[in-house]
Amino acid sequence: MKTLFFNTAIILALSPILLSCSKPETTPIPQADPYSSQQPAQPVETPPVPVTTSANAIDEGLKLIEGTDCITCHKIDAKLIGPSYQEVAAKYTETDIDMLANKIIEGGKGNWGDIPMAPHNGMSKDNAKLMVKYILSLKK
Repeated sequence: MKTLFFNTAIILALSPILLSCSKPETTPIPQADPYSSQQPAQPVETPPVPVTTSANAIDEGLKLIEGTDCITCHKIDAKLIGPSYQEVAAKYTETDIDMLANKIIEGGKGNWGDIPMAPHNGMSKDNAKLMVKYILSLKK
């Protein structure tokens, strides 16, 4: 009888501990009530994208030039295979940006001699314009 009483006492004493171990340790994720009268949260407005300043455009143009094959034929201040960027800047103005961007994309021949400039067909017109803006910024 003592053994039965002792075993029962142990089981009763340990049962709260055993039951507490079986509880989940994580807090359940609250679920939205589909029949709630609350209105859904309004989306947060994102701030407008800042307009590219001319200094940023010039920096972006330089990075684009450095990432292409342009430096194979052009230098900033000296003729290589093609004219220097400073020579191009001296010859053209802001009104020529579209025309020069098209020359970068389509290639060209005849404006600086008989050696043709290779086309860059995969380049976007916007990137070509950034490159031209950098080149024109070198005007002395």
